[in-house]
Amino acid sequence: MEKKNLDWSNLGFGYMKTDKRYVANYTNGAWGKGELIEDDMIVMSEDAGVLQYSQSVFEGLKAYTTKDGHIVTFRPDLNAQRMVDSAKRLEMPPYPVEDFIDGVRKVVAANAAWVPPYGTGATLYIRPYMFGINPVIGVKPADDYHFRIFVTPVGPYFKGGAKPIYVKVSDFDRAAPHGTGNIKAGLNYAMSLHAIVTAHEEGFAENIYLDPATRSKVEETGGANILFIDADDHLVVPKSDSILPSITRRSLVYVAEHYLGMTVDERPVYWKEVQEGNFKECGLCGTAAVISPIGKIYDHGKDIEFASGMEDIGPFMGKLRSTLTGIQDGEIEAPEGWIDHIM
Repeated sequence: MEKKNLDWSNLGFGYMKTDKRYVANYTNGAWGKGELIEDDMIVMSEDAGVLQYSQSVFEGLKAYTTKDGHIVTFRPDLNAQRMVDSAKRLEMPPYPVEDFIDGVRKVVAANAAWVPPYGTGATLYIRPYMFGINPVIGVKPADDYHFRIFVTPVGPYFKGGAKPIYVKVSDFDRAAPHGTGNIKAGLNYAMSLHAIVTAHEEGFAENIYLDPATRSKVEETGGANILFIDADDHLVVPKSDSILPSITRRSLVYVAEHYLGMTVDERPVYWKEVQEGNFKECGLCGTAAVISPIGKIYDHGKDIEFASGMEDIGPFMGKLRSTLTGIQDGEIEAPEGWIDHIM
């Protein structure tokens, strides 16, 4: 199989049309059989449910070329289950886990020429999503739904790779108490767009959101979970009912405990702890960036700088990142069931 003629090492994080995409439709109370198609356009009514009431959920995962030349994905079963949970919360018919995994396998295999070669730092980003497609004028769930998976080759989410970033504490809320912050719904990300555009205009890479009820606890950023390393070398993971359950975060917790012998504390993290300098390293984690270290946080006129600094990723975040990427790339033996071989 001949790869596409791309400058793999210099890809941005953006959309590029590839050869095939996977589609399935829900009509008359049941999901139809999924298939691969070439057409990247979607035709729907001007009154489609998704356009009127934002009934849409999505996922994000990646395909990798391993050191020995295989194409694999990482824990797609967890993405499939998270989409089930997201769909249920928005009164959408869950797409079956087995069909989700089958769709991922088929669309990656059909676009194997677009999977970046090993060692380039690039990956094939996989975007499964579903939405209400039939006309809906009254406020109610749609009757018909469209499920789709497209793929696109991407470079690192943050252009500096593992170079520390500068973020700010947001005055906006990412989610509402008892709302939809713990599912992967498009509407959650729409709420964060004004805040992230503003942050970028002010020279920051991301926003840190505090809990919406009391604004006293750390939650996450607009697109990633947050991790800390404390003075005792523990991995500290903020815990909240309105945080999205990141698959990367859950994997890093396992890596910390079982590969690196670290103690992991999953608990509410109070903003006051950060202000008082109780943590020496901090990072964002998610599918796109794996771990992107935070060097300092701007807090209403004051900078909170971590001991790891702005020059390089801290030793603990660095080890966590290199271990997980080593597992994904096939350089380190993975726990059973984590790697799904495509070809």
